[in-house]
Amino acid sequence: MTLTTSGLRAAADRLIAAAAAPQQCDPVRDILGGTDIAAAYAVQRLLTEDSERRGRRIVGHKIGLTSPAVQHQLGVDQPDSGVLFADMQVASGATVATNMLLQPKVEAEIALILAEDLEGDLSDSRIRGAAGIAMPAIEIVDSRVRDWSISILDTIADNGSSALFVLGSEVAAATDLDFVSRTMRLTQDGVVVSTGRGSDCLGSPLNALRWLARTAQDNGSPLRAGHVVLSGALGPMVQVRPGSSYLAEIDGIGSVEVSFTEVTP
Repeated sequence: MTLTTSGLRAAADRLIAAAAAPQQCDPVRDILGGTDIAAAYAVQRLLTEDSERRGRRIVGHKIGLTSPAVQHQLGVDQPDSGVLFADMQVASGATVATNMLLQPKVEAEIALILAEDLEGDLSDSRIRGAAGIAMPAIEIVDSRVRDWSISILDTIADNGSSALFVLGSEVAAATDLDFVSRTMRLTQDGVVVSTGRGSDCLGSPLNALRWLARTAQDNGSPLRAGHVVLSGALGPMVQVRPGSSYLAEIDGIGSVEVSFTEVTP
């Protein structure tokens, strides 16, 4: 299916209006069709361009749908990616008001700060060398699409169902880290609500980084040194409950925490 520019614009405008309200909207797959991944990324680029016109600054990228558990939760079968903006970052230990979010969930993952640009050679040694430093992260995902009724096209178009991200203060050198065997534990008010390990992220977070580097290169926007990369969930997503605190611990790296409160608009 080949979409006209007006079709792509209509899908983008639906998502932009929903985010601005904020309010949930109908899926955009009714505009994009069932299989046009390229069209979905074209819509995402329109959202990115709109954000940049409003002064938002790109600081990195997120990889989504890397965990089989999350793919099962959302009924999709492949990863996706989105753009991270500077105003999406929340300090570890901060409290987030949920009144400007729609239907947030949290997931724990390993974040990377790239030491080198990533384009051309994407060999194992190049990927590990470029990965730079690793740190624990919580991604706060959200969907503008009503009731999380998403296809892969909906979540790609909606910037990977992104909202906010939290980085821990502890770091580990990527060159020295066994990513595959890292274990993750996510607790809500001290109760374990999600677990996983590095191998649950496309076999390794470094595999996820390679997938992102290839996708970004194919889309004409290769990854750059200094970019933050959220490598993808290590376990199932968890619905946010206002009044609760969430702590993610990744062995060999560190921990990161965020709390939520409900604020009346």
